[in-house]
Amino acid sequence: MLAASDYRPPLWLRNSHVQSLLGGSPFRRARGARLLARLGALTQEYLVDGGEGVRLHGLYSTLPDLLPRGLALLLHGWEGSTESSYMRLTAAHLLRRGYDVFRLNFRDHGDSHHLNEAIFHSNRIDEVVHAACDIARRFWPEAGAQRPLVAAGYSLGGNFALRLAARASAAGLPLARVASVCPVLDPAKTMTWMEERAPPIYLRHFEKKWRESLQRKRALFPQQHDFDDATLRLRMRELTQWLVQRHTDFGTLDNYFDGYSVAGERLAALDVPADILTAADDPVIPVEDFHALSAAPGTRVEIARWGGHCGFLENLRMDGFAERWVAERLTATPDPGEAGARG
Repeated sequence: MLAASDYRPPLWLRNSHVQSLLGGSPFRRARGARLLARLGALTQEYLVDGGEGVRLHGLYSTLPDLLPRGLALLLHGWEGSTESSYMRLTAAHLLRRGYDVFRLNFRDHGDSHHLNEAIFHSNRIDEVVHAACDIARRFWPEAGAQRPLVAAGYSLGGNFALRLAARASAAGLPLARVASVCPVLDPAKTMTWMEERAPPIYLRHFEKKWRESLQRKRALFPQQHDFDDATLRLRMRELTQWLVQRHTDFGTLDNYFDGYSVAGERLAALDVPADILTAADDPVIPVEDFHALSAAPGTRVEIARWGGHCGFLENLRMDGFAERWVAERLTATPDPGEAGARG
């Protein structure tokens, strides 16, 4: 189902680049930390099992002395982390609504580069599915039948959330609902769009962050990763091609992009209810991909006129429509249990 979003920012926030750049600002990250502290959230670090020896890092947040209504898994965007502004703010909204929250770092994100020798790439969905199953077993062992397990992601994390939903049943993951904000649908088209249509600042930002990540990986595992500085100076497409050829079995860039695409018919058989939010003015991901999406009956796609890429800011306090939207959509899942004192 395709629908118009009811997001309506003030006039001064209707520029897509203002939205996109302010959305990840340090002010918003600090605001998220303050909101979590104000709630009295208890947050602990954990390593979870990604299968075949893979270890992934995450943060588990709860409110003390409360029996949670459900458990929410949050996935960040490429070169983001558990501490990204939208991750903290979404966690705060979900905790307010009675949900425990697990924020998962993808491989080589946050401070997790040392945990695994091999480099992150966007087709590493199996380890995220395996980690989600481990999280469900460890933090939701007895309540799954009565209190929902839900998931959400932003940008590339939104893509992972949709692929997680597509694989949940086969993996035995009792996923009740997913929400996805500005997800990458067609990676090949997104790459071309960023090269040809988007302002260069976005491509340069991702190139810079990725180079820093690869430099860190090389310093930690010099025997495994002996690429030189000339490789790091490659532009995005060429650097991705290098990654595909040296660190994956996909062979070609087209095969690699196709491997994690969720465009066209790929979500038509999705059996987990899904809500997708995007903006018509997203400078990174072309909105026509969403109009062309063949969605399952339980999938709702909302397109806002404004919002930029994962922005959706509402006021001078930098409150985010998207973070509240995610919490509202995920907690709309029927819950037979009643909130109360934690036993």
